[in-house]
Amino acid sequence: MLLAVPSKGRLQEPTLKLLEAVGIRPLASDERALVVPTSWSVVNLIRARPEDIPHIVESGRVWAGVTGHDYVVESGSNVAEVLDLEFGRGKLVVAVLKSSGVSTVEELPPGARVATKFVNIAYNYFAELGKRVRIIRVTGSVEVLPQLGIADAILDVMATGTTLEVHGLRPIATVLETSARLVVNPRYVEHELTKKLVTFIRGYYAAQGRKMVFLNVPADKLEAVLTVLPAMEAPSVTRLAKGDVYEVFSVVPEDVLPDLVMRLKEAGARDIVITPIEKLIT
Repeated sequence: MLLAVPSKGRLQEPTLKLLEAVGIRPLASDERALVVPTSWSVVNLIRARPEDIPHIVESGRVWAGVTGHDYVVESGSNVAEVLDLEFGRGKLVVAVLKSSGVSTVEELPPGARVATKFVNIAYNYFAELGKRVRIIRVTGSVEVLPQLGIADAILDVMATGTTLEVHGLRPIATVLETSARLVVNPRYVEHELTKKLVTFIRGYYAAQGRKMVFLNVPADKLEAVLTVLPAMEAPSVTRLAKGDVYEVFSVVPEDVLPDLVMRLKEAGARDIVITPIEKLIT
Protein backbone atom coordinates (compact mmCIF):
# COMPACT_ATOMS: atom_id res chain seq x y z
CA MET A 1 0.00 0.00 0.00
CA LEU A 2 1.36 3.41 -0.98
CA LEU A 3 1.23 6.41 1.36
CA ALA A 4 2.00 9.75 -0.31
CA VAL A 5 4.13 12.23 1.65
CA PRO A 6 5.27 15.75 0.70
CA SER A 7 8.57 15.78 -1.16
CA LYS A 8 9.22 19.42 -0.29
CA GLY A 9 7.86 22.43 1.54
CA ARG A 10 6.71 23.23 5.05
CA LEU A 11 4.78 19.97 5.47
CA GLN A 12 7.64 17.62 4.60
CA GLU A 13 9.63 17.49 7.85
CA PRO A 14 6.70 17.40 10.32
CA THR A 15 5.02 14.69 8.23
CA LEU A 16 8.07 12.42 8.40
CA LYS A 17 8.50 13.13 12.13
CA LEU A 18 4.87 12.20 12.80
CA LEU A 19 5.11 8.98 10.81
CA GLU A 20 8.29 8.02 12.64
CA ALA A 21 6.59 8.73 15.97
CA VAL A 22 3.83 6.24 15.12
CA GLY A 23 6.38 3.65 13.96
CA ILE A 24 6.52 4.21 10.20
CA ARG A 25 10.23 4.68 9.53
CA PRO A 26 11.72 4.90 6.01
CA LEU A 27 14.11 2.03 5.29
CA ALA A 28 16.01 3.88 2.55
CA SER A 29 17.97 7.09 3.03
CA ASP A 30 18.42 8.07 -0.63
CA GLU A 31 16.30 11.19 -1.06
CA ARG A 32 16.21 10.59 -4.82
CA ALA A 33 14.13 7.45 -4.33
CA LEU A 34 10.48 8.26 -4.98
CA VAL A 35 9.12 5.00 -3.52
CA VAL A 36 10.54 4.00 -0.14
CA PRO A 37 9.86 0.86 1.95
CA THR A 38 9.09 1.38 5.64
CA SER A 39 9.15 -0.43 8.96
CA TRP A 40 5.46 -1.18 8.44
CA SER A 41 5.96 -3.94 5.90
CA VAL A 42 2.64 -3.30 4.14
CA VAL A 43 3.32 0.43 3.69
CA ASN A 44 5.63 2.11 1.17
CA LEU A 45 6.07 5.86 1.06
CA ILE A 46 5.81 7.71 -2.24
CA ARG A 47 7.26 11.21 -2.37
CA ALA A 48 5.17 13.76 -4.26
CA ARG A 49 4.54 17.48 -4.41
CA PRO A 50 1.92 18.34 -1.78
CA GLU A 51 -0.29 20.01 -4.40
CA ASP A 52 -0.30 16.76 -6.41
CA ILE A 53 -1.16 14.45 -3.52
CA PRO A 54 -4.97 14.96 -3.61
CA HIS A 55 -5.04 13.95 -7.30
CA ILE A 56 -2.75 10.97 -6.66
CA VAL A 57 -4.90 9.70 -3.78
CA GLU A 58 -8.12 10.26 -5.76
CA SER A 59 -6.74 8.04 -8.55
CA GLY A 60 -6.82 5.02 -6.23
CA ARG A 61 -3.26 4.05 -7.11
CA VAL A 62 -2.26 5.46 -3.72
CA TRP A 63 -4.30 4.56 -0.66
CA ALA A 64 -3.65 7.67 1.44
CA GLY A 65 -1.47 10.74 1.80
CA VAL A 66 -0.59 13.80 3.83
CA THR A 67 -1.20 17.24 2.36
CA GLY A 68 -2.69 20.61 3.23
CA HIS A 69 -6.41 21.31 3.37
CA ASP A 70 -5.75 24.22 1.01
CA TYR A 71 -4.41 21.84 -1.64
CA VAL A 72 -7.42 19.55 -1.23
CA VAL A 73 -9.83 22.44 -1.78
CA GLU A 74 -7.80 23.80 -4.71
CA SER A 75 -7.68 20.41 -6.43
CA GLY A 76 -11.38 19.64 -6.03
CA SER A 77 -10.35 16.00 -5.66
CA ASN A 78 -12.73 13.40 -4.28
CA VAL A 79 -10.75 12.39 -1.19
CA ALA A 80 -11.72 11.97 2.45
CA GLU A 81 -9.96 14.18 5.00
CA VAL A 82 -10.00 11.66 7.83
CA LEU A 83 -7.74 13.44 10.32
CA ASP A 84 -6.49 16.95 11.06
CA LEU A 85 -2.80 16.41 11.84
CA GLU A 86 -2.47 19.66 13.81
CA PHE A 87 0.59 21.06 12.06
CA GLY A 88 1.15 23.28 9.03
CA ARG A 89 -1.54 25.62 10.26
CA GLY A 90 -2.10 28.82 8.33
CA LYS A 91 -4.64 31.05 6.66
CA LEU A 92 -5.18 31.58 2.97
CA VAL A 93 -5.44 35.35 2.76
CA VAL A 94 -5.80 38.17 0.27
CA ALA A 95 -3.00 40.68 0.85
CA VAL A 96 -2.11 44.06 -0.63
CA LEU A 97 0.70 46.58 -0.28
CA LYS A 98 0.37 48.65 2.88
CA SER A 99 0.81 51.73 0.74
CA SER A 100 -2.11 50.81 -1.55
CA GLY A 101 -4.75 52.43 0.63
CA VAL A 102 -6.94 49.33 0.17
CA SER A 103 -8.44 47.98 3.40
CA THR A 104 -11.01 45.45 2.17
CA VAL A 105 -11.53 43.19 -0.83
CA GLU A 106 -14.48 45.35 -1.83
CA GLU A 107 -12.10 48.29 -2.28
CA LEU A 108 -10.01 46.49 -4.92
CA PRO A 109 -10.58 48.22 -8.27
CA PRO A 110 -12.47 46.38 -11.04
CA GLY A 111 -10.09 44.15 -12.96
CA ALA A 112 -7.52 44.13 -10.14
CA ARG A 113 -4.70 41.67 -10.76
CA VAL A 114 -4.50 38.92 -8.12
CA ALA A 115 -1.44 36.65 -8.18
CA THR A 116 -1.80 33.17 -6.71
CA LYS A 117 -1.08 29.48 -7.16
CA PHE A 118 -4.55 28.73 -5.76
CA VAL A 119 -6.33 29.65 -8.97
CA ASN A 120 -9.53 27.67 -8.42
CA ILE A 121 -9.96 28.94 -4.87
CA ALA A 122 -9.37 32.49 -6.08
CA TYR A 123 -11.90 32.23 -8.92
CA ASN A 124 -14.55 30.80 -6.61
CA TYR A 125 -13.87 33.30 -3.83
CA PHE A 126 -14.11 36.41 -5.97
CA ALA A 127 -17.04 35.01 -7.96
CA GLU A 128 -19.02 34.52 -4.74
CA LEU A 129 -18.29 38.14 -3.84
CA GLY A 130 -19.34 39.27 -7.31
CA LYS A 131 -15.94 40.88 -7.67
CA ARG A 132 -14.38 41.09 -11.14
CA VAL A 133 -10.63 40.49 -10.95
CA ARG A 134 -7.89 39.13 -13.18
CA ILE A 135 -6.26 35.99 -11.76
CA ILE A 136 -2.55 35.59 -12.47
CA ARG A 137 -1.32 32.01 -12.06
CA VAL A 138 2.04 31.82 -10.26
CA THR A 139 3.87 28.63 -9.32
CA GLY A 140 6.54 30.17 -7.08
CA SER A 141 6.67 32.95 -4.50
CA VAL A 142 4.06 35.64 -5.01
CA GLU A 143 4.94 38.13 -2.27
CA VAL A 144 7.27 40.25 -4.40
CA LEU A 145 4.86 40.73 -7.32
CA PRO A 146 2.93 43.73 -5.93
CA GLN A 147 6.22 45.58 -5.35
CA LEU A 148 7.18 44.91 -8.97
CA GLY A 149 3.86 46.26 -10.20
CA ILE A 150 2.89 42.88 -11.64
CA ALA A 151 -0.06 42.35 -9.28
CA ASP A 152 -2.40 44.51 -7.22
CA ALA A 153 -2.97 41.78 -4.64
CA ILE A 154 -1.96 38.23 -3.81
CA LEU A 155 -3.85 35.25 -2.47
CA ASP A 156 -1.50 33.00 -0.52
CA VAL A 157 -0.97 31.06 2.70
CA MET A 158 0.02 33.09 5.75
CA ALA A 159 1.48 31.22 8.72
CA THR A 160 2.92 33.97 10.94
CA GLY A 161 2.63 37.02 8.72
CA THR A 162 6.38 37.64 8.77
CA THR A 163 6.87 37.10 5.03
CA LEU A 164 4.05 39.49 4.21
CA GLU A 165 5.53 42.08 6.55
CA VAL A 166 8.97 41.79 4.96
CA HIS A 167 7.46 42.54 1.54
CA GLY A 168 5.37 45.46 2.74
CA LEU A 169 2.08 43.57 2.54
CA ARG A 170 -0.87 43.24 4.87
CA PRO A 171 -3.83 40.85 4.77
CA ILE A 172 -7.25 42.31 4.04
CA ALA A 173 -9.34 39.11 4.00
CA THR A 174 -9.16 35.48 5.11
CA VAL A 175 -10.35 33.02 2.47
CA LEU A 176 -9.95 29.80 4.44
CA GLU A 177 -7.97 28.22 7.28
CA THR A 178 -5.70 25.29 6.53
CA SER A 179 -3.57 22.62 8.19
CA ALA A 180 -2.05 19.27 7.30
CA ARG A 181 -4.61 16.49 6.80
CA LEU A 182 -4.49 12.74 6.40
CA VAL A 183 -6.42 12.18 3.18
CA VAL A 184 -7.67 8.79 2.06
CA ASN A 185 -9.24 7.49 -1.13
CA PRO A 186 -12.96 7.02 -0.35
CA ARG A 187 -12.70 3.29 -1.13
CA TYR A 188 -10.20 2.87 1.71
CA VAL A 189 -11.80 4.90 4.50
CA GLU A 190 -12.99 1.74 6.29
CA HIS A 191 -9.90 -0.30 5.40
CA GLU A 192 -8.11 -1.93 8.35
CA LEU A 193 -4.88 -0.15 7.49
CA THR A 194 -6.62 3.23 7.60
CA LYS A 195 -8.13 2.42 10.99
CA LYS A 196 -4.73 1.28 12.26
CA LEU A 197 -2.95 4.43 11.11
CA VAL A 198 -5.64 6.74 12.49
CA THR A 199 -5.59 4.89 15.83
CA PHE A 200 -1.82 5.20 16.17
CA ILE A 201 -1.78 8.88 15.19
CA ARG A 202 -4.55 9.69 17.66
CA GLY A 203 -2.71 7.66 20.28
CA TYR A 204 0.45 9.66 19.69
CA TYR A 205 -1.35 12.98 20.04
CA ALA A 206 -3.28 11.82 23.11
CA ALA A 207 0.02 11.00 24.83
CA GLN A 208 1.42 14.49 24.33
CA GLY A 209 1.52 16.48 27.56
CA ARG A 210 0.91 13.41 29.74
CA LYS A 211 3.15 11.24 31.89
CA MET A 212 2.82 7.88 33.60
CA VAL A 213 3.35 8.08 37.36
CA PHE A 214 4.20 4.99 39.44
CA LEU A 215 4.40 5.08 43.24
CA ASN A 216 4.44 2.80 46.25
CA VAL A 217 2.00 3.51 49.07
CA PRO A 218 1.69 1.96 52.55
CA ALA A 219 -1.78 0.55 53.14
CA ASP A 220 -2.61 3.10 55.82
CA LYS A 221 -1.80 5.95 53.42
CA LEU A 222 -3.60 4.58 50.36
CA GLU A 223 -6.87 6.47 50.76
CA ALA A 224 -5.09 9.80 51.25
CA VAL A 225 -2.90 9.26 48.17
CA LEU A 226 -5.82 8.25 45.95
CA THR A 227 -7.63 11.42 46.97
CA VAL A 228 -4.71 13.47 45.63
CA LEU A 229 -3.85 11.48 42.49
CA PRO A 230 -5.70 12.40 39.26
CA ALA A 231 -6.43 9.77 36.61
CA MET A 232 -8.11 9.32 33.24
CA GLU A 233 -10.76 7.14 34.90
CA ALA A 234 -9.28 5.82 38.15
CA PRO A 235 -5.73 5.00 39.30
CA SER A 236 -4.63 1.36 39.04
CA VAL A 237 -3.83 -0.23 42.40
CA THR A 238 -1.95 -3.51 42.95
CA ARG A 239 -0.92 -5.04 46.28
CA LEU A 240 2.76 -5.96 46.39
CA ALA A 241 3.84 -9.50 47.25
CA LYS A 242 5.74 -8.41 50.35
CA GLY A 243 4.58 -6.09 53.07
CA ASP A 244 1.43 -4.11 53.48
CA VAL A 245 2.25 -1.88 50.50
CA TYR A 246 0.45 -1.07 47.26
CA GLU A 247 1.79 -0.04 43.87
CA VAL A 248 -0.30 2.72 42.33
CA PHE A 249 0.03 4.08 38.81
CA SER A 250 -1.87 6.65 36.79
CA VAL A 251 -1.69 8.83 33.68
CA VAL A 252 -1.53 12.50 34.62
CA PRO A 253 -1.13 15.85 32.82
CA GLU A 254 2.53 16.88 32.73
CA ASP A 255 1.86 20.45 33.80
CA VAL A 256 0.48 19.39 37.21
CA LEU A 257 3.49 17.23 38.13
CA PRO A 258 5.58 19.74 40.15
CA ASP A 259 2.78 20.38 42.65
CA LEU A 260 1.37 16.87 42.43
CA VAL A 261 4.62 15.13 43.39
CA MET A 262 4.95 17.22 46.55
CA ARG A 263 1.33 16.55 47.51
CA LEU A 264 1.78 12.81 46.91
CA LYS A 265 4.85 12.75 49.16
CA GLU A 266 3.00 14.64 51.87
CA ALA A 267 0.13 12.14 51.60
CA GLY A 268 2.54 9.23 52.17
CA ALA A 269 3.60 8.08 48.70
CA ARG A 270 7.20 6.96 48.12
CA ASP A 271 9.41 5.57 45.34
CA ILE A 272 7.72 7.87 42.82
CA VAL A 273 8.69 7.12 39.20
CA ILE A 274 7.64 9.33 36.27
CA THR A 275 7.96 8.03 32.71
CA PRO A 276 7.08 9.30 29.21
CA ILE A 277 4.15 7.85 27.26
CA GLU A 278 4.70 7.09 23.57
CA LYS A 279 1.07 6.50 22.66
CA LEU A 280 -2.19 6.51 24.54
CA ILE A 281 -4.81 4.33 22.83
CA THR A 282 -8.27 4.86 24.24
